[in-house]
Order: sequence, then structure tokens, then C-alpha cells
Amino acid sequence: MSIPLKFRPDGTFTIVQFTDLHVGGGKDEEDSCTLALTERIIEAEQPDLIVYSGDMLYGKEVEQPIAALRRIAAVPERRQVPFAVIFGNHDAESSATREQLLEGISAYRLSISQSGPMDIHGVGNYSLTVKSSADSSDAALLYLFDSGDMAPASVGGYAWIHPDQVDWYRRESLRYHQQNGSPLPSLAFFHIPIPEYKEAWESGQASGIRHEAVCCPRLNSGLFTAMAEKGDVMGAFAGHDHDNDYVGALHGIRLGYGRVTGYGGYGTLQRGARIIRLLEGQHRFQTWIRLDDGSVARYEHSV
Repeated sequence: MSIPLKFRPDGTFTIVQFTDLHVGGGKDEEDSCTLALTERIIEAEQPDLIVYSGDMLYGKEVEQPIAALRRIAAVPERRQVPFAVIFGNHDAESSATREQLLEGISAYRLSISQSGPMDIHGVGNYSLTVKSSADSSDAALLYLFDSGDMAPASVGGYAWIHPDQVDWYRRESLRYHQQNGSPLPSLAFFHIPIPEYKEAWESGQASGIRHEAVCCPRLNSGLFTAMAEKGDVMGAFAGHDHDNDYVGALHGIRLGYGRVTGYGGYGTLQRGARIIRLLEGQHRFQTWIRLDDGSVARYEHSV
């Protein structure tokens, strides 16, 4: 079933980014706290879309990965909010593949997750359009990428978004540009940060917290260059690094982290979620962090 995404009559579209929930690691109390937090944030923010940006599951320790993922998905389903999923480096470490995990939530009416093209790397490379508040025309675009898990041993470290995925993005961007006469204001989501996150912090135009090194791939496959050339992506958001939540600027694109949501993973940051508000007809967005005590951290009001 296709769930239309649409700007509200006031010209806003609000996204909650939950990241690194790490559910299913054996401590049910932590999982219950994590899921209760997601429910409270949904209630507080009343979003139009939820993006789960990877590492929803704890990893190898998860005995029933599909059941754990369904437990997560049941929250937005109950709250009647469409949700999109991309995978992180830990989600498929247990007994279920990415394909099986995606199939496991396909029965949820409000899941708009897609497997994406079969002929490129990854499961979950897809785009979502946000329609105008006035009609059915495209007003904004969201790109979701599978950033993989681990690189080959010959390289080491984390996987990278592959050139065929970058080519897919270029084709999608061009297609929507041609359909709409100009680039659509766009956001991108992936789990593992790309190498430019380091430079975005060092640019002097970053705000937020950086308490650990950027755990990006050792190889740079050119996604940021492609986004800069196409001119549609105004912001990209990752997870993965639990002790970072900053947003930095680089060549006109904001590169930001979500805020770690799950109590089961490592890290000292207060748990919460990143909120992103698109503004119809504008190439900018507002963003803030909603914390588990109900407070809001606004490092920057508008970008």
C-alpha cells in the first residue's frame, strides 16, 4: 500500500529520525525504555514521517531479530505515523538477512520502506517524494541509502556507499529534476557517516556535540561530490556514532548526526531523537533534538 507524504497546510513537513535503538540485546528493561521513549517523542512532535536510520537491532546477540524489529515497528503503526527504515552495520548480524528483516515489517500498513533496485549494492536504496500542500505535485524529496556494514578485510573498517549506489542517486536526481523543471529540495539518510563529516566538523560552521572520532569508511566513493554537483540535497543525516550529534556545513550542504535513541548501546549522551522540519518551497530546513526528559536542544534553529 502506498502512503502519500504531503506538506501540511501550514507548509511544514516534520521528520523524526530515530537511530541506533539497539533493541534485542537481552535486557528487556532497556528495550522497554527505548520503545517508550520513541512513543513519547512521537507524541511530543506529532511527525509526518519517522526515519529509522539503522542499527535498530543490537547485533549478534538478538535471538529473534524479526520479532524485535516488529516490536519497534509496532510503535509508529500504533501511533498512525508512516515510517521508513534503512539498515545499519548491526541489523543483519544475527539470523535474519536484510531482505528477511524488510519482509518482516512489510505487513505493517504504515511502513513505506522499500528494498530498492536489485542490481546495485544494498537493500533499502530508495527515494520518497513529499507532495505539495496544495496539489499532487512533488515539493521535496528524500533519499535513503544502505551504507552496508563492514569493508573487506583488505581495506578494513566500515563499508562505503558503492559507486553503483551513487550512480543510482544521480539518475534519481536527474529524473526528478526533469519531471519538475528544477532540483527538488532534498534530504539524504544513511547509517554510516561519509568521510566529509570530518571536514564538516573542522569547517568551523558546526554546532552540537562531537565526543568521538567520526567512524566513516576508509574509502571515499564520491557520494558527497555527486550531491554537491546535482544541487538538490541540502542536508544529510547519519547515525552510527553514538557520542556525536553535531551538524556541520560543507559546500552548501549540512552534514548532521541524529541523536542516539537506544539505551542498549554504548555512549554517554542523553538519549533522544533528531527532528527535521522541511519548509515548503524553500531550500532550507529547521532541526533540533528532543531529549528523553522532554526538553529540546536547539543548537541551530534553521539551516
